[in-house]
This record gives sequence, structure tokens and C-alpha cells, in this order.
Amino acid sequence: MEKTATLNLRVNPDVKEKAEEVLSKLGVPMSTAITMYLNQIVLTGGIPFSVTLPKAPVAVNADMM
Repeated sequence: MEKTATLNLRVNPDVKEKAEEVLSKLGVPMSTAITMYLNQIVLTGGIPFSVTLPKAPVAVNADMM
């Protein structure tokens, strides 16, 4: 399949740098990782991982800090 579309997006520079480090270790270019993500959205019919809010503790025990 020929790649003809271009994406321009803004991301947090620190997140981008950390992601590039991980992807470099995996030998996966950023563009390939984004393509993999988009293909998973198509295949699953949605975001391919759970998107939830973290559960905060009801109370914080200062003695345990």
C-alpha cells in the first residue's frame, strides 16, 4: 500500500523524546509506530487500549509518607 497522506501533529517534546528512545531500542521508526497504532484503531474499531481515569485514594495517610 502506497503511503500518500501526511500527518502534522504537536506533542509534548519530553514525551516524544522518551518515545523515540524506546522505539529506537525496538528498531521501529516513529512513522511506523504511528502507522501501527492507526491500523490497530481500524482493526479494533476504537482505541486499542483501555482509556480510564486513575483511581485516587479516598484518603491520604500522612504517617505512611
